This record gives sequence, C-alpha cells and structure tokens, in this order.
Amino acid sequence: MDLLTFSLRLMFLILCIFINGSFSKLERFGHPVKSDGSLDILVFGDWGRKGSFNQSLVAHQMGIVGEQLDIDFVISVGDNFYDDGLKGDTDPSFEASFSHIYTHPSLQKQWYSVLGNHDYRGNVSAQLSEVLTQKDWRWICRRSFVLCSGMVEFFFVDTNPFVNKYFTDPEDHSYDWSNVLPRNRYISKLLHDLDLEIKKSRATWKFVVGHHGIKTAGEHGATQELVDQIVPILEENKVDLYINGHDHCLQHIGSEGGIQYLTSGGGSKAWRGDIQPWDPKELKLYYDGQGFMSLHITHSKVKFVFYDISGNVLHQSTLSKKSKNFGLF
Repeated sequence: MDLLTFSLRLMFLILCIFINGSFSKLERFGHPVKSDGSLDILVFGDWGRKGSFNQSLVAHQMGIVGEQLDIDFVISVGDNFYDDGLKGDTDPSFEASFSHIYTHPSLQKQWYSVLGNHDYRGNVSAQLSEVLTQKDWRWICRRSFVLCSGMVEFFFVDTNPFVNKYFTDPEDHSYDWSNVLPRNRYISKLLHDLDLEIKKSRATWKFVVGHHGIKTAGEHGATQELVDQIVPILEENKVDLYINGHDHCLQHIGSEGGIQYLTSGGGSKAWRGDIQPWDPKELKLYYDGQGFMSLHITHSKVKFVFYDISGNVLHQSTLSKKSKNFGLF
C-alpha cells in the first residue's frame, strides 16, 4: 500500500469519526470513493476451499468484472475458510484459499470480511490477527465493525452468536466462543452498539452486512433469532439493504419501499437443489449456483447486479433514495 493510499484512508477514517460526533463503540474504517463520488464493490461469501468446487473459476470471473467496473474494494460475507476455519495465523490455508486464488490485478484492493459459522469452527483470533494482514495487506476481518465510504456506511455484524443451535445442538462441531461468552452480554452489547451506530449515521445509504440470512428461500431458511432481534433495528432505522451469505446461492428478496435482502453466498460449493416456497412478489431472484454480486453506489441510486460463474448477468436492480423504490432492468 503506497503512502498516498494510506493517507487518504486515514483522512476518511478521521472524517467518519468527526461526523459521528464521538468515538465509535464499534471499530471504524474509512475508504475513499472515486473522484466522481461513486463507489463500486464486489460482494460474495462462502468461498475458501483452496480453489476447489469452482472457487478458482468464480475468482477468475470476479477479476474480469472487477476490472470492468474498476472496483474500489471487496466485501466477504463469511465462511472464508472451509471446513473448519483456520488452525492459527500460520495456517497455509490462508494463502491456499485466499492469496493464491484472488490474484487478478483488479482484486488487489482492500477486502473487508466478517466471520461465518465455519470460521467459528477454527481459531477465530487467527482470522482477526494482524499477522494475516502483514502476509497479505488486502485482508481485514473483524467480528463487527463500521465502514464509512462517502455517501454510504456499512455496518458489519457478527451474526454467529445469535444462532441458538450452535450452542444447544452443535452436533459434532466445536466452536471457538473465546471473547463471546457470556453470550447474552455479548449479544446485548452488540445490539446496543449496532442501534447506536446506525442512529448516529448521517450517511445517505445504510447497509447492514452479516453472514446469516434473514429473508432467504435457501436451504438454511430464515434465521429466526435475527428476525426477532436484528430486524426491528433495521426497520426502525430505515436501513436500505441487508446483505448475507450462508445459503450457497444468489438471491434478491424485497418489496417496494422496504428493506432489500440480498444473498451472495455462491463463492464456491453450490447447486444444493433446494428452494423453499416464497412469495413471488418478493422473490426477485433465486439462483442455485455459483456467482457473486456487484454494487454501484452514488448519492441518488444504488445498482446491484448478480453474475454467474461465466459472467452472465442473472439479475439487476436499482434502488433510488429519493423515491425509496426499486426498478428491475
């Protein structure tokens, strides 16, 4: 990372803190927008399989689209390393599933990542470690944090501790709950901080990012704990998008004037052949295969586009801030 890039990011971080009037409860990052004020991003999740299950093919296509769009950064919605996260900060899976896979020049941008349930089956602190960032400067992963970039703020949420079955019926899996227990206190503080940070935000657009789905017709279905505890915060604060992975597919679910729920979990293994019934008036896209999503953001509009493994556009839609409605192309 050169000195100019570092200086710009530092300036944006200071600006984010200043605008919000006080130091944040959640860690904050800043990322500059383009000279015209716009932002282009790739979003995907459920990927880290050392190139197998078409991970390398998805990465290749992400590189092509990333170059076409001149992307500013990449968001990962979790399940970064299969099957059981990383064993430590020297685990060669980091290079085998990340550094050696996403090699296209357009993907040499900052990556902002949250944790998925498979990541929690390994050493969580390893994924959060600065040691990985020293190995590959692109890597930033936190449990929950805020990313400020011009007209938009992303609120990244650690959704894993909300899911009851990981505690009551973990099956044969072992989860690393270090720094999460006691669970109720962790969840209560996170909900308080999330609500506070969204309320303080003066951004034109407010997007929440988590691993688990809230509205999804995929195999895992809706995460009821998030429906009960996160959705009221999203609705009260008029959040525009909720973006997740977990289900290994691509989805757009939403109604006019409401929150749009976007699933981008097609980073590698997919094609489960399982779709649950959903109101066709809300279900705009369900693609049971590999792929990824892009976001183009300006002050007045957000355009999101879903791509398959060959780069074909499966679905695209716009959300207008002025009218609070969306249109399909």
